[in-house]
Order: sequence, then C-alpha cells, then structure tokens
Amino acid sequence: MTDAELLKQCHTVLPGHRPRSPAEMFAAMAAWCEANDVAHDVYGDGELIQQFEQKVADILGFESAVFCITGTMTQVTALRLACEDRGSTLAALHPTSHILVHERSNYQLLGHFHALMAGDRHRPFTSADLAAIPDKLGAVALEIPMREIGGQAPSWDELEAIKQHCRERGAHLHMDGARLWEAATAYGRTPKEIAAGFDSVYVSLYKGIGGLGGAMLAGSRKFTARAAEWFRREGGNVIHRSPYVIAAAMQFDERLAAMPSYFRRTEWLYEVLRDFPSIRVNPAQPQANMLHLHLPVSCERALEIRNDVARDHKTWLFGRAFHGALPDTSVIELYVGDNLLDMADADVRQALALLASAL
Repeated sequence: MTDAELLKQCHTVLPGHRPRSPAEMFAAMAAWCEANDVAHDVYGDGELIQQFEQKVADILGFESAVFCITGTMTQVTALRLACEDRGSTLAALHPTSHILVHERSNYQLLGHFHALMAGDRHRPFTSADLAAIPDKLGAVALEIPMREIGGQAPSWDELEAIKQHCRERGAHLHMDGARLWEAATAYGRTPKEIAAGFDSVYVSLYKGIGGLGGAMLAGSRKFTARAAEWFRREGGNVIHRSPYVIAAAMQFDERLAAMPSYFRRTEWLYEVLRDFPSIRVNPAQPQANMLHLHLPVSCERALEIRNDVARDHKTWLFGRAFHGALPDTSVIELYVGDNLLDMADADVRQALALLASAL
C-alpha cells in the first residue's frame, strides 16, 4: 500500500492542513470566481492577478510584486539579477538552503551564480558568519524560518545585524520567505517589519497558504519588471496564472489570520512533548508553527512505525522523515496547521503516545 493510500484511510492526521480533493478545491474556486466576477488574466495581464500582486507587495512593504509559476525559478533568477547589479557572481547561502538541497544544482548548471556556504548547517547563520567571508558578495539569501533545521530563525537582534552588515557591505539581501507568514507571530512583528531592510523577498502561494502552487517575488518596481522578463525567457510565461492566483487569493486573508492560532497550538504542543522524553524537539522553543522531532530509531524504522500506526490505528503521525546525524536516529517534521488546531487535546496526546510506545 502506498503512503497516499495509507494516509487516505486515516481519520486522524497530525501535520498540516486538511487537503482538499480536486473536486472540493475546484468547486470552491468556481464559487469564489462567481461571487467576485473573476476573469482570466492573459500572460499576467488581468485585474485579479495585478491587484493580488500589489496586495502582497503592500503587505511586505515593497513597491511591486510579480507572480512566478515556481519558487525554484523565482529565487535563482532573483539572485542572478542581484549579483549582476552588484558586480559579483558570488551569493552566500546557508548550507541547508533549498537552492542547495532540493534544486538539483540548477544555479550552477544554468550559470546563474556561484554559491558560497555561510555558517553552520545546524544553526541560522549570523552577521559574523557573513563577515568571515572575505570575498565580494553580490547577494546573500536568508531563509526565514529555516525548514531543514526545524523552523529556526535568527533572533530579532541578529536579523537586524545581518541587514546592517549587508547594507554596509553593498550586498543584495534576499529573503527566502516560503514560510515567512509562519514566523511573524514568533517574532511579534508584522511581515513588513521583518522584510524591512531586505532588497527582495520570495513568498509561496501554496505552502502555508494552501493554494495550488506559485510564488511571488517582491522588490522594487524595476527589479520585479526585470525578473518578470526573465521568467518569460525561462519558460514561466503561462497564458493563464488565474488558477494559481484564485486558489491562493480566495483563502489568503483567512490563512494569515490563522497563523497566530497555529503558533499558540505549537507552544501547547511543546508542553505536551515534555511528557515524552524519548522524543527530542528542535528548536528548543518554537520559532514558527513547525518543528522537528528527533527519534532514537533509524529512518527506515521511523517510517515503519508511521505506517504501522496508520494501518492499525488510522492515525497519520507525520509525512517526512530523514536520517539523523547519529546511527539509528532519525528526524521527522511536523507542520502545525488546521489538523492539529482542530484536534482534541486528548487525541493529540494519544497519537504521541502511540509514537512513543513504538519507539
């Protein structure tokens, strides 16, 4: 039985939001289009998409934002343009950057820029880590929060120090804000306050938002116009962006408004996890509504446990698992969304007890 088939049989699911079937999603989109008299854009020219682009730009405090079909295309294009502007092909990235870990060396094979790794892979990099790089940097990319290390983010003072360092150094500071909305409550700041001092910001339209896909790149009007031209050259000029924009726009405000509730539920979850000492949590305190759980079993065994619990108890504990640094250890990821928010406290405790018992 495949993972998808196991998951479909479960009545209790811990991570994420409840997924909508295609029929449910398309019906909701159709109803929203009917209620709002929505028309298709044509190659990005249309009232809905342009209003939504400007809405995202305003929330982030930028002049402009432009839609792109994927975050993968968005970020390497933004960093290449930034490096061109600053006269250096060198971009500083954290060792766990999505660009390095998940994008099949696209930045390198396509000649976008040269990457330098900054900082330790288990912690967010600091201004001191950047200062230790002697080369002229064209750009610095900072993910907020950092998914591959459990949703960690720099402290507010350190974030301000990084902004100042890049400003004084003359390096373009770009934010991988795929989960920026999730970090705002932990910082106690608005997305605009977090983004202030960055030269460009990428945000996802499907991760925490729950859309079908797509991304936005925010920056100066000149910068986003150049990026839009390169998106066309790179094959991103789909004739209708409207399905992706509608799927995000119709629930955008609701999702942003729910982020504080997700974070409070994450804080509660941390307290519950104290009762299960075999499960180690990273980071030590929540910095977004996501976290990693470190388990004293191999990755293969962790997945067996997940599948056994799903089959026997109709409870889906987690999706993603990967090898820990030590032998016979593993790491799993939890994103706290609608599922955990709406689940009864006793059911959450029972699910964690099933995991701990199997460990």
